[in-house]
Amino acid sequence: MSKVIVYSSDYCPFCSRAKYLLESKKVAFEEIKVDGKPQVRAEMAKKAGRTSVPQIWIGETHVGGCDDLFALDRAGKLDALLNV
Repeated sequence: MSKVIVYSSDYCPFCSRAKYLLESKKVAFEEIKVDGKPQVRAEMAKKAGRTSVPQIWIGETHVGGCDDLFALDRAGKLDALLNV
């Protein structure tokens, strides 16, 4: 199974939705919270090219945000990427 990293914020409904989808698929993920951590958010932005959360990586692949994750699932491509 590929390692999954989710950069998130406590008060972000999109973060909650993305994490819920991963949890519903029984996928373990590392959550990195950016709340009050400008250095961590800057690191995320540099890697992702985006400043919004969530930002999700599956293995070495930058998936993007919540909408991108759900789009992969609807297209039937998420499980293959997760190797589940």
